[in-house]
Amino acid sequence: MNGSVCVGIDVAKAFLDVHILPSGLAGRYRNSKTGIAALVKMLKGQDPVLVVLEATGKLELPAASALGDAGIPVAIVNPRQVRDYAKATGQLAKTDALDAKVIATYGRDLHPEPRPVPDKESLALQGILARRRQLVQMLTAEKNRLDRAHPAARRDVREHIEWLYERLKLVDHDLHELIKASPSWRQRDALLQSVPGVGPVASRTLLIDLPELGTVDKKAISKLVGVAPLNRDSGGLRGSRSVWGGRPQVRCALYMASLAAIRANPAIRAYYRKLREAGKKPKVAQVACMHKLLVILNAIAQSGAQWEAQPT
Repeated sequence: MNGSVCVGIDVAKAFLDVHILPSGLAGRYRNSKTGIAALVKMLKGQDPVLVVLEATGKLELPAASALGDAGIPVAIVNPRQVRDYAKATGQLAKTDALDAKVIATYGRDLHPEPRPVPDKESLALQGILARRRQLVQMLTAEKNRLDRAHPAARRDVREHIEWLYERLKLVDHDLHELIKASPSWRQRDALLQSVPGVGPVASRTLLIDLPELGTVDKKAISKLVGVAPLNRDSGGLRGSRSVWGGRPQVRCALYMASLAAIRANPAIRAYYRKLREAGKKPKVAQVACMHKLLVILNAIAQSGAQWEAQPT
């Protein structure tokens, strides 16, 4: 990518700081419709091979969507990876302008793959799913408070729990209706739910929060989720392999689905028993089942064939 135009954008609530390589041109635009329109117009004149933004709590999506609509290649990257890159290159100071430069050099040197920005339908589904997770978290917190609450406050906590359950039903209904209204979403949802152990929550979490499902190979999808075993060896030391990183919300849904699959899915149940008989600890066997279930779901998403048509 040396010699090609690569752009880094540091995203904040109010501003977008831009750095362009190799020219070194830098600027600041408002993170608003007019500011983003001016940014897109300027970048179209630069003909970049890649524009890199950090994932910043969805603040990056308006700019990324506008750039994608203009036909400019966009990559949204993990902020932790960019910060680790900055430390590795000795860039310890941190300002918005410096961050934009670091993001640009990260893109130039490491070439993150451009990916399509979620469309409006996908963003709506992401928003509803995120709200569902918030309601579940609040329900868990209120249930934990109930037993410890003073008798004078217990009635209020119970009423709040009932209200949260009602809101959860409404959110599930909205999520169901949005998927039902889209033939492609409905078909993919049915494909994943054809696998024993995969219910609506797991299926929709995978579809919405893991759009790469079915588009990459099994190694890549495992790394994206964070269920690929990683070595921790150094010299003569041989550490145990572990899984980390990835997308925690997807991993959580996959974990719950794997527990159900160990009971209901013949392939996963046999695999779990084989691992346990070989002396693997229950948690290790469960994580291995998560990985196997993800590989099966990825293959189904690629082939478009339901579970019954898959070899076990």
